[in-house]
Amino acid sequence: MKETPTRPIRSAGAVVLRGVGIRRAVALVHRPAYNDWSLPKGKLEKREPAYAAAVREVEEETGVRIRLGAPLSDISYRVIKGPKVVHFWVGYAMSETARRPDHEVDEVEWVPIAQARERLTYLDESAVLEEALAMPETTAFVVLRHAKATLRKDWSGEDSKRPVDPKGRAQASNLVDLLGAYGIGLLKSSTSARCVQTLEPYAKSAKLTVKPVSLLSEEIGEEHLAGVQRYVRKLMVKSGATRTGTVVCGHRPVLPAMIAGVELEPHPMTPGTALVVHVDDEGLVVAHEWHDPRPS
Repeated sequence: MKETPTRPIRSAGAVVLRGVGIRRAVALVHRPAYNDWSLPKGKLEKREPAYAAAVREVEEETGVRIRLGAPLSDISYRVIKGPKVVHFWVGYAMSETARRPDHEVDEVEWVPIAQARERLTYLDESAVLEEALAMPETTAFVVLRHAKATLRKDWSGEDSKRPVDPKGRAQASNLVDLLGAYGIGLLKSSTSARCVQTLEPYAKSAKLTVKPVSLLSEEIGEEHLAGVQRYVRKLMVKSGATRTGTVVCGHRPVLPAMIAGVELEPHPMTPGTALVVHVDDEGLVVAHEWHDPRPS
């Protein structure tokens, strides 16, 4: 009888860095149950995306609130319950709250890099640390297709005022976790209602304002694709230079130009799909990720 493959247990965490030069340090945790020093990480909750779990687990284990940088290599190993995979990102410390020791983590330390190499218990985590250290600091620039909208055939008003539908509202709500995980602080959108509405839940949560851009609208942008590409490229370079996480939301006909603006090849994007591009201080692309909309 053929055995059914066991789905791996999924966890997520981050190499959390702060400081520069000789003052650069990484957050490590000591787990009394294993008597080890490791990178902060933990299991995904039901239906939780890995990026959200990484942010949550780091804060729970260290008291440090982070924004995610570039993705790092996964590590895999076996535990009693079966295979396990851990997804890692670079994490940049944004704030910190003192955490009381407990049975899961009894010590949290900011360890200088040279000492961390010796302190880490596991070789695979040491390799992930080295991968993170080799990367420049990055800022997230997100190209987003608006959430699912009311169908054109079911809408009698101006197309620019066509709203998101119930599924689209759920997708927009789910984007709060994604945009928050990557530290997005600037929201640019097509002037169309369905794009603005896609960003409104995050804008409300983060106390930000959605800034409409007519060039990104379907009506204008489709006739000025080269201009869209130049605009997105310029915005991405500025995002990296100022270290301001930015999202730009547009429509299917305009997305190829938007993707070209971040110097990547065209890629199909369903409503609510996000392309997260990690750029350095000079606006050069270091890494990118595709995130499909979460099931509602």
